Parts: sequence; C-alpha cells; structure tokens
Amino acid sequence: PAEVEQFLSTLERTKFAGEIRADYASRLLASTDNSIYQIVPQAVIHPRTTEDVVQVFQLATQPEFQAITFSPRGGGTGTNGQSLSPGIILDCSKYMRQILEVNLEQAWVRVQPGVVLDQLNTHLKAEGVFFAPNLAPSSRATLGGMINTDACGKGSRIYGRTSDHILELTWVLTDGTVGQSSGISTEQLSQQKTLPGRPGQIYRQVDDSVTQHRGLIAQQFPKMPRFLTGYNLAKVYGANGFDLNRILAGSEGTLAVITEAKLKLTPIPHHRVLFSIHYDCFDDALNAAQSLLETEPAAIETIDDTILELARQDEIYDAVKAFVGDARAINLVEFVSHNSDHLLEQATQLQQHIEQVAGQPNQPTGHYRTSEPSEIQALWELRKRGVGLLGNRQGPRKPVAFVEDTAVPPVQLASYVQAFKTLLDRYGLDYALFGHVDVGCLHVRPALNLQAPQDEALIREISDQVVALVRRYGGVMWAEHGRGFRSEYTVEFFGETLYQELRKIKAAFDPDNRLNPGKIVTPLGTDDEIVPLESPLRGQFDRQVPAALQATYEVAFSCNGNGACFNTTSEQVMCPSYKGELDRIHSPKGRAMLLREWLRLLATGPSSDRSGNALVKLWNSLAKAGGRYDYSQEVYNGLHGCLSCKACATQCPIHVDIPSLKAQFLHRYYSRYLRSHRDYLMGHAETLAQWQATLFPQFTNALLQTAWTQALLRTLMGVVDAPSISLPTVRDALAARSTSLLNLDQLTQLSPANRRDGVVLLPDSFSYFYEAPLVIATYDLLTGLGFRVYVAPPVTSGKPLQVLGFLDRFETIAQQTRTYLEKIQVMELPLVGIEPSIVLTFRDEYTQWGQPLKVQLPQEFLLEHLERLPKVEVSTPYTLLGHCTEKTLAPDSQTQWQQLFTAAGLTLNLQATGCCGMAGLYGHEREHLETSRSIYDLSWGQILPKTPQPQKHYLATGFSCRAQVERFAGWQPQHPIQALQANLYS
Repeated sequence: PAEVEQFLSTLERTKFAGEIRADYASRLLASTDNSIYQIVPQAVIHPRTTEDVVQVFQLATQPEFQAITFSPRGGGTGTNGQSLSPGIILDCSKYMRQILEVNLEQAWVRVQPGVVLDQLNTHLKAEGVFFAPNLAPSSRATLGGMINTDACGKGSRIYGRTSDHILELTWVLTDGTVGQSSGISTEQLSQQKTLPGRPGQIYRQVDDSVTQHRGLIAQQFPKMPRFLTGYNLAKVYGANGFDLNRILAGSEGTLAVITEAKLKLTPIPHHRVLFSIHYDCFDDALNAAQSLLETEPAAIETIDDTILELARQDEIYDAVKAFVGDARAINLVEFVSHNSDHLLEQATQLQQHIEQVAGQPNQPTGHYRTSEPSEIQALWELRKRGVGLLGNRQGPRKPVAFVEDTAVPPVQLASYVQAFKTLLDRYGLDYALFGHVDVGCLHVRPALNLQAPQDEALIREISDQVVALVRRYGGVMWAEHGRGFRSEYTVEFFGETLYQELRKIKAAFDPDNRLNPGKIVTPLGTDDEIVPLESPLRGQFDRQVPAALQATYEVAFSCNGNGACFNTTSEQVMCPSYKGELDRIHSPKGRAMLLREWLRLLATGPSSDRSGNALVKLWNSLAKAGGRYDYSQEVYNGLHGCLSCKACATQCPIHVDIPSLKAQFLHRYYSRYLRSHRDYLMGHAETLAQWQATLFPQFTNALLQTAWTQALLRTLMGVVDAPSISLPTVRDALAARSTSLLNLDQLTQLSPANRRDGVVLLPDSFSYFYEAPLVIATYDLLTGLGFRVYVAPPVTSGKPLQVLGFLDRFETIAQQTRTYLEKIQVMELPLVGIEPSIVLTFRDEYTQWGQPLKVQLPQEFLLEHLERLPKVEVSTPYTLLGHCTEKTLAPDSQTQWQQLFTAAGLTLNLQATGCCGMAGLYGHEREHLETSRSIYDLSWGQILPKTPQPQKHYLATGFSCRAQVERFAGWQPQHPIQALQANLYS
C-alpha cells in the first residue's frame, strides 16, 4: 500500500538505525512460523535498540500512517501463528540479541528480546546458573518470544513458566511511550495509577479488572499446573505485590513491544539422574504417570511409537538406541538436586518400583538409568527433535499443530487422552502423542493433508470438539503455545464478563488495535474482529503447485517450519550461511520457502517464465542488469549464499537437502539466464586442475603468485585465493618409490596373487593436484601396513558441476565415473578415497543412477584392519576438526578416527566445531569472502591460533578446511593420515 511505502521511506530519513526490508523474499519469510498458517506482511523492520522501536511508533502516530499495524516477532517458533500479521513485522531477533548485564550476587540477567535461550544459558553455564524455563526449540527460541507466549516446557512442574522468572520488563506502547514494570507495593501502585497518559490508565484498568472481579477470577480459572497464557488476571497480585508483567507475559505482542527484560537466574542442579522407561504401548506409559509422580521427579515426558519409529530413521538414533531398545513408548523421568543423597534416594525408590512391577501386564518392559551428562543430553535431544521428526512421516498427511497443547488436571489425563483418541479415531486419523504428562499437558498432532480442502475443513470441526472435550475435563485449550489464530475460543474459557475485562485492558494499552490486531481480544469500544480460525494456510499456497512439479522438489514442501536451522550454536554444523548472515533467507527453512513460492509462481505466472529460447535468455539477462523486477532473482540470491555443505540433509529433522534443491533450481534458472564465465571455470575445476598440472605446473604457480593475476581473477572472474599446483607431483613421487599409476586395463589384469592384500587408492582431483604430499602419505601408510597399494589416476567426480547446477553435464560425468568404479569393484579390490566431499558424492549424489558405490573413507578401511596397526607411545594429544559433509553424511567418521589413533597408541581429541566457511567453491567466490571469514571466525577462528608457525597437532580432514586455515591463520593443519604415517613410519 502507498501509505506503507511512504512510511518506510520516511522512516529511513529519521534517526532509525535498524534495517528496513520490503523485498518479497523477506516478507515471504515472515509469513510463516511453526504453525499451519501463512500471512504475508507488508514489510519487515529489524530494530537495533529501544530507541529504534520508539522511532517507529512516533512516526506511526502521524495521521497519514494511522492505518498501519505492527506485530513483534522473535524466533518464529510459534505453533499458532501468534506473530503472523498482514501489517509490518517488528523482528527483534536479528540485532536485539545482546546480553546486557549479569548480576550474580543478586541472581539476575538483563537481556534484549532477541537473545536465544541456548545462547543465554551457554553464556551463564560457567557461572553455575541458568534461566530455568526449558523449551524444545531452545536453540532458536528467543527470550522475547518466550515472554510473549509465557513459554514453559520440560521441568515446569518445579520451575514454572517464563512469567515466574521475570523481574522487570521494558516496553514501548504504540504512541512511543517507554514503560518499565516489575512487582510493586500497594503504595507504589497508587503512584503509578496517577501517571499521565496511557501508563496511568493501564495501571488503573488492570487494578480495577482484578480487584472488582476477584471472586469470579478464582472461580473461573482452573486450579492446575498448566493454565492460560496471557492476560493472567489470577496472578497480578502475588508475593511481589502488584505485578503488571503477569498481564504482559503471554500477551503475544498485543499490548506493547518488549525491548528489554530483567530475568531471574537459578542455580544449575549439581546432580541429575535420568530414567528411560520402556513400554509396549503409549497407553501403558501414560497410565504410569501417576505412580511415577509419587517419586517427586523434576519432569516426566512421554514419547509415543510414531516418534520413536521416525527417530530410528534419523541420525539421532545412533546416540540413543542403547537407551530406548525396542520400546514402543517411553517415559523420560528426570531427578535433579543439589543434594546427592536425596537424589540417590529418589532414584532408588523409582528403580525399586520398576523392578517390583516388571513382567506384570501394562507395566514397564525395561529401563535404562543414567547420570552420564552426554547420555542425558542425547535422550533429551531425542525429545526435542521429536516435533521436527513428525514432518518425516510418509504420505501426504503430516501431523500438524492446531489442538496440540491442551492440558487437564494430571489425575484426569489418562481418561482425557482416551476420549481425545476416540474423537480422532472417528475420523480415521493417525496422530502423534508426546508431552509433559507430569503437569497434564499432552501434545496431540493429528495427521492432515492441508493441501486437501476436505482435510482443511477438519481444522474447524476437530477444534470445536476438542474445546468442548477439554472443558468437560476441567482443562484449557492452550496450556503452552499461546492462542494466535485460536483466539476466538478465549471467551469460552474466561467467560463473558472476564472477556470484556480483557478487552478493557487491551484498550488501555492499545486503543487503536495496532499491535498484532485480532489476537487474543480486540479493544473494547471498537468493532474490530478476532482473527478467524480459518485464516490463510500454507497448504492453500502449496496446492497451487501441480503435483508433478511438487514431486520434483518434494523436500521443499516437506519443511514444516520447526526452525531447527535457526541454530546459531558455533559448535554445530547446521547452516553456516545463516550463522554468518543472521538473515533467515539464508537458512534451509528460508530457502525452502523461497522455492515453494517460486514454483507457485511458475505454475500460475506467464509462460515466458519457462522459456529456454536464447533470445529470451539474452533479454532476461539484460533486464536483470537493468533492474526489472523478477522474483526468481530473489530466489537466486537466497540460494547463492548456500555453501552446499549438506549439513541440512541430516541436521534438519525433515532432512531438507537444500544443496540438492539449489542444484535443481540453478539448472532451471540457467535455462532462462546466461551464466557467468566464472561458473564455467569453476564448474570444470577438476579438468582445469588436470590441464594445469599436466601441461605447465611451474608456469601456473608462477602466474598465480603475481599480484596482477590475482587482481585479474578477482576483478574479471570474481575468484579469490586460487590454489597452486602441488610440486613435486604425485606421479613424480610415485616414480621415486619405483611405482606408478595403474590404469583400468592394468588393474583388471592383476593376478589373484597380486590382488591379495590389494587396495586401490582413488585420489580425487583436489588431493591429487593440490596436495600431493597427502596422497603420498596415504600410499606410504597403507604400504607400511602391508597392503599392495595400486594408485589409480585421479577421477573426475563432477561435484563442482553438480553444485553449480550443470546437471546434464554432471549426469554424463557421473555415469562415466560410475562405470569406471564399478569395473574396479568387480575385481573385489577395496576402493579408498581421501577427500570426504568427493567420496560421499559417490555414495550420495551418485545413487540417482544405481546403488551406492563402495568407496571407503580412509578411517573406514583402516578400522577393518586394526590388527595391522603398530603401537607407539606418544603423549602429546592431537585435535581433530572435522569436515562438515563428512560429519553429517558419515556421522561415525570422527569417532572412527579416534578409535584408530587409540589403537595406534595416540590420543585424538574431537573438537566440536561448526563449518570452516570455505566449503569448496563458496569461499573462493569474491562476493562470499567476508561471510566466509565470518563463518570461520565464529568457530574455527576461536579454536585455532593465528601464527606463521605450523601447528602439527591440529588435524583437519577436508581439503577446503585446510586451505581456509592456511589463508586466515597462516598455517595448514595436517590430515589425520599424515599424523598416523609420521608417527608410525617416520
């Protein structure tokens, strides 16, 4: 709208220091959260400070901007569309993420709303304290979002909700007024009620609503551990006197924009014991909850067979399989304490109970007890990952959130769940069950295909019946995840009288209904309506894409918005581009969203969008340079920032493989646009390296070392830090060892005697041409272990072509290379590669044309021959920093190196790291250099010293990783093979 354009352009000319985004990609990314809804906003604003928010609202008070509305947004993890709005989104997660002050003596912390829960607790861990509310999406849930939904999760039975840990809030009203609220005395309340303007009116109205209806509030609000979130009239008066924060917490951004929070800190319990108790079915696990509560645990969480079965197909399973066995349902029961004796007493009581009932009908079939921190973390990670895993369910119907956080008194839970299951069974629906049975809150997610209108209609039909059901059992519709688009049911739980009081409170804070309008209540005195349950759904957008086109990009449509890719933890590999940019466009969820909309526009837009005509390609390239808007450019920009590291292919619970989707997109995109010269150069990097090394290696190196050549490559081709050819070459080094490369004919003619103890070393182009010492070290190590090592000529994998979307050419090369490797496999000679990204290309991308090839990583091969390893005694430990693709597609790869080093008498420590930031081609592209450096600095740069002196005890398995360390730290790590060879045979 014109008034929004004018507002944004005017805001740019003020003192506003944040970021203003009106591009379609940014708006699209803010149109979804972890719910079933999709509402495209008019713009997204990223403030940096409280003053920025004030500036926005002061400008918005001008008459010409009175129709503009605003909705604050945090981590985007809401399951009910709380932050979705057609107005302007105030996203506080990008810049307002500072931990401002920690006071350990008084046990509080002051933060901005964009601070992520895990970020805060990692910062506090060394001090022995934490922020206690524990959420499943803790890696991306912001504290502002937690406050706005009054969030809670595991352990709420003893730690309560977010509102129980708020000491003070700073907030901004829509007229630009800045306020602060905390627990105050009756005398202080009297003073607040005399304040001029909205603040005084707010205090007067809240006090009147609570004091005049005290009896009705006590009668209407159920007495149960989990109750209503937002506008919590029952707790305004408490131990801290009058506390306005009990109204603000859970208000979903409908009253004010929170810009700072002072939060209570809790000592980390010194001791923990966790039980994984196994059952034959979910009902047995559920019915056991009451007896388990008698042992006074901190938490009881239940997981059903649907999630356990999905977990068995996920990378998480290797970490937990010994703890869950073949259970069809489990209860995770945790005890925490500062007193080890008390903890032991509790745990022993539970263990005795389990052993007493073992073997009886409907009782536990087994259990696992642990106090080992890594095992406890793995089991809780299973619980956290469960929600995301539901998106991996086969078929068009997926478990979705819309009636998923109901709660009833715990004593009623088993009966209530049976009634709930009966309701869903009448519709023939499958569903997943998990949750916090200790507090009567169970997550139920019916499986629906929301692209199908008949399933879409079930949202209303089932929701109405669940409201009636939960009221019959004395519970609530929303015990944990807020109201959002379920706000129309508010009156049924508050009653008409209290509902009108909520409207009065809304009117005191936001009389013009400009903050997240339509959520929870509308201001009294207006005709504005509550948002309907039948608001626009993601499925309504997706169904516009033909089935055949959806099938080609299937995984993009599987993304359920859980936001696991918003993880900023530096020790994890998930989505380095998001960590480097902090822009959600550059995340797997963001890219999947861009692709889905691109496909929708392809299906509904003009046919010229699909043209491959050369003249059209030329015209569109000129139009691109001339600035003509084309949404496909926004998709390209989003995908161009992807490192193709493959972390999302396994780290995402839905396995949204963005690098594969990126290759498909680029393949189609360049049927319309002309490619750059750099794409052809880098796509054929393997062939180019071969030409350089074979024809003129010394000349190539001399040329690359000149400033003129480097400037030319940077300016004309957009290439930085091109690698030099390794001299002496592999061929020369082998000749010095009286051997040579063996071609396929020579290999096939080997006698049975020469095949015995034989192994084919398959160098990739990058190791062979750029790191000859590594290839020779591998040869020497294997030879020293008694193998007949046959070094094959380097193969062209086509990996750079695949990354850049040259899919036709990639297929041709892949088919040729497959044929070559299959002929070697027929001879039953082991095939061992060196570079993880290439070996795993053979085992991953090549599966499009047959079974995975049996090419092993070095550590995989050597582990099969541990008896050959000599043992040495070396006291100085080595540290391994793993390659992203290797860690994700071969999850055992790092511990395999550790096992090898241990068998050889060496110590190898595994360093938890994120991505190094190079990722093959990405780090050599000029426009990505600074982001590549930022990604390196987030993780590797924090660990590795910057020095010209070689650091021989740091190891890295990836060619790109070693090159990245050399350019940013000044030295190059060794490969683990080189460390083994040096210690065993030097």
